Amino acid sequence: MYRARRLIRRLFHFTPAQLPRPLAPNGSSDNKKCDEVDYDKQMAVGLPVPKLDVPDECESMSESMDEVRVLRLQKDFHLHRLECGPEMLVRLGKEDAKVYYRQMVAIRRLEAAASLLYKERLVRGFCHLYTGQEACAVGIKAAMRPEDTLIAGYRVHGWAYLMGVSALGVLAELTGRLSGCAKGKGGSMHMYGQGFYGGTGIVGDQVPLGAGIALAKKYSNNGGVCFALYGDGAANQGQIFECFNMACLWKLPIVFVCENNNYGMGTSAERAACNIKYYTRGDVLPGIWVNGQDILAVRSAAEFAIDHAQKRGPLLLELSTHRYYGHSMSDPGTGYRPREEIQNVRIKYDPINSFRLLCQGNVILSQNELKQIDDEVRHEVNEAIGRAKKDEELPINHLWSDVYAGHVEGNMRDVHGYNLKHVRTKASNA
Repeated sequence: MYRARRLIRRLFHFTPAQLPRPLAPNGSSDNKKCDEVDYDKQMAVGLPVPKLDVPDECESMSESMDEVRVLRLQKDFHLHRLECGPEMLVRLGKEDAKVYYRQMVAIRRLEAAASLLYKERLVRGFCHLYTGQEACAVGIKAAMRPEDTLIAGYRVHGWAYLMGVSALGVLAELTGRLSGCAKGKGGSMHMYGQGFYGGTGIVGDQVPLGAGIALAKKYSNNGGVCFALYGDGAANQGQIFECFNMACLWKLPIVFVCENNNYGMGTSAERAACNIKYYTRGDVLPGIWVNGQDILAVRSAAEFAIDHAQKRGPLLLELSTHRYYGHSMSDPGTGYRPREEIQNVRIKYDPINSFRLLCQGNVILSQNELKQIDDEVRHEVNEAIGRAKKDEELPINHLWSDVYAGHVEGNMRDVHGYNLKHVRTKASNA
């Protein structure tokens, strides 16, 4: 072990007193187009990642080392009404690194698959992609405990996957098939999982619902915390400020999370809000600005927020992030922002490439281990794509199935001119 540490210090030029900082990605800008036409290109994880010049001796060493690294975050947190904030020194071991990398790659590939299925006209209605924001979801999920819950807006494909829905359950739901997590009746915005109260098509209304979930947690006294996610576009709604007020008065165990991707539909944050420091907009609620492109920063902030919400009440997090595509699949996303803006983010701040380089640079995961994860995710998603295309649709009588909770039988209420019997099905295991 002593020999291994000496080799790492010599290779990366730091002493025990100089904790390593995450390396900045040096991606190439050769990939100029955002709208690739085939699956392999569309599912590529960010831009090409350069292979680090790591000696074979060190590469093979990482295969067997499971030592936890202590890393310093690249960007500081900004605090509002807090004397101290989340930890800047964070821990990362091999097993956690594998989980985080796999989850981010899986979300990226799922969204690429959703994009192509939409272009093939197999996905109908709205389809909002989470591409570029993967570190936000994976970082929060890494901090959540079994008793914690979450409710989100309408970019929920990745969240459904993180909360236990299979890749098939997500893609089959998008294509309206029987294997979907809501049997094809929910679509892009209405996916649910264990501890995940899904998304909503009404902008911002998940925040008061989240406050209600937190109130129930306080009544049950189970120690859980609810995360309520919304975007910068919804941040100006009155119902959100009403929830801030009630949550503060009642000391609800809730974390309000503003995922600031800089654009509410096609309007930039600067044009939409007089105060774009969203972490300060809870008035007396404490708030934290977080680098949403860094999964370890998000995890650290979420851990701090859970502890705060349990002991002192609500907290507001602003995750500064970027969406690579338009507001939805019907929005090309190029009329209100230059292409160079997103290309610059892809090259310098892509959450997956940054984490990949961090793991390689600190000898946490080897090139072979990363490639193995890439291959596993590619196989999982490709298999789900094939089944989501061919799976059966619900029979017509299931248009009125599962309307009522519980074992309710008999005729549907308030349906005139038709004798419709309520149908109840078992929950999907997708």
